Amino acid sequence: MTKTDRGRFFEDYRAGEVLVHATPRTLGEGERALYTALYPTRFALTSSDDFARACGLAAAPLDELIAFHTVFGKTVPDISRNAVANLGYAEGRFLAPVWPGDTLGAESTVIGLRETSNRRAGVVWVRTTGFNQHGRPVLSYVRWVMVRKRDAEAPAPEPMVPDLAPAVAAADLVIPEGLDFARYDTRLSGGPHLWEDYAPGELIDHVDGVTVEEAEHMMATRLWQNTARVHFDATLREDGRRLVYGGHVISLARALSFNGLANAQPVVAINAGTHANPCLAGDTVRAWSEVLDKAETPDPRIGAIRLRLVATRGGAPFALRDAGGRYLPEVLLDLDYWALMPRRAAAVS
Repeated sequence: MTKTDRGRFFEDYRAGEVLVHATPRTLGEGERALYTALYPTRFALTSSDDFARACGLAAAPLDELIAFHTVFGKTVPDISRNAVANLGYAEGRFLAPVWPGDTLGAESTVIGLRETSNRRAGVVWVRTTGFNQHGRPVLSYVRWVMVRKRDAEAPAPEPMVPDLAPAVAAADLVIPEGLDFARYDTRLSGGPHLWEDYAPGELIDHVDGVTVEEAEHMMATRLWQNTARVHFDATLREDGRRLVYGGHVISLARALSFNGLANAQPVVAINAGTHANPCLAGDTVRAWSEVLDKAETPDPRIGAIRLRLVATRGGAPFALRDAGGRYLPEVLLDLDYWALMPRRAAAVS
C-alpha cells in the first residue's frame, strides 16, 4: 500500500465539501525580506515601521499579497496539485492586517463543479478563508481552477456554476483597524498623487519591466509552499516548460504599479482576476492600470480606488483584447482590485 499522496483529481470533489488545509504557516520578517527580493515592491506602508506608525498602525504589516500567497499555498495540495491552470478569482476581501509572528491557516468550501467538453478535466470553484492564530479571518476569496481527471471516462457531477458578484461593494471594504492618514507624508511614500488626482477611465503606463527567471519563479513558488507540479516538473507540459505561478505575476505587476500609484495602499479587495495566457521563464512582465471607479469611505481622510491592473509580456500599452473580445496573446493578467488611498486634506506634502 502506498503512503504517498498524488493529490485530488476532478472526480474526487463534491459540492459543499469543506477542506481543512494542512500545515499552518508562521510568517516573519524573513518572508518580507524575500518578498522584497523577489518583487521590486516599494510601498511605504508595508516597508517602514515608522511610516506605518505615522499612519496609526502599531508597525508595518506584511504585504497583503504575502498573506494571499501563503493562504493560496495552503490550498494547493487539496485543490490544484493536479491543475492544468488556475483560471480566476472573485469576491476577494482582505479582512485584517497580517503581522510578523502571525500564523495563518486555511480552509475551503467547494462551491462549483463543471466538466470540460473534452472530458479530460473539470473546473472546480472554491471559497477559501485564511485565519490567523486567534481564529480571526484575515482574507477570503473565490477561485476556480481546471483540474485533470484521473479517468476521462469517469462520470461527472451535475454542472454547478456559482453566481459571483462582479465586484466587492465599496461599502463592504474593510479599513484596517487604526489606519489614519492624518499624517500621511507623500515625500516619504514616493508619489505626490492622491485620491482626488485620479479619475475613472484614466490609463497609467507603469513603464518598467521585470524579466522572469526560471530559478526565481520556482523559488517564489516554494516560498509559498505551492506544490502544483506544473510549476516545477518540465515533463508535464507538451512544450517542456514550467508554468510560472500566476501569483508571481500578480506580485510583479503590483510592484511595478508603484510607478504611478505609489499611494494606492493597502489592497483591500480583489474583485476579479484572470490569468489570460501562460507566463514562462524569459518573459518580461510589464504592467499598466486603468482607474475603474472611486468611492468615499466612512473616514473622510481615506478614499477607495478601484483599479484594473494588466500584466503583459510586451505589446502596446493599454491593449487588452482583439476585435473578437479575446485577450491578446501578450496579456498575462487582468486583475480588478480595490485599494485605499489618502485624500488630499490628509497628506503632508
